[in-house]
Amino acid sequence: MEISDISKVIKYHRKRSGLTQEELADLAGIGKTVVFDIEQGKETVQMRTLWLICTALNISVNFSSPLMEEYYASM
Repeated sequence: MEISDISKVIKYHRKRSGLTQEELADLAGIGKTVVFDIEQGKETVQMRTLWLICTALNISVNFSSPLMEEYYASM
């Protein structure tokens, strides 16, 4: 998945949820300009901010790789 795809997914979910950028920002506890920047594909976004937006939109993030089973076993 490309960064631009992540931006499109967030924008799609926001619009389908009937939220403005400002409403999403309020739900996520971040500034409105951050939502705008993410939807425009800005690449320097803090992971915590992206996590807050995904949580507000009920988007789950899944990591997958051939090593994930080994990683979970080591925990």
